[in-house]
Amino acid sequence: MSSATNYQADVLKSIAQATRLKIIDFLRNGERCVCEIFPAIDEEQSNTSRHLAYMQTHGILSRRKDGVKIYYAVKHPEVFEIIDRATTIAKRESEARIGLFSGAERR
Repeated sequence: MSSATNYQADVLKSIAQATRLKIIDFLRNGERCVCEIFPAIDEEQSNTSRHLAYMQTHGILSRRKDGVKIYYAVKHPEVFEIIDRATTIAKRESEARIGLFSGAERR
């Protein structure tokens, strides 16, 4: 496997986790301080910081320090497009599966 393919996989792995998806969604409106992120997503600060660092290392987030506060933002707006497309797929699949179950109940 090429290094480019490996890096693509790393980028996708960086967003393919529930806590990370919550963080990215919270950052849709722009840069936020860690002190705002962890309470908003209802996670522990240490866990949130670990996920933020992971995404920053893999190029998903940018990081800025201002005094004692650390701010994160989504580095590439295309990340939102990927998540929105995944949401569309999940919604369609969910509807299709509900339709399958509904049809089975009618029999």
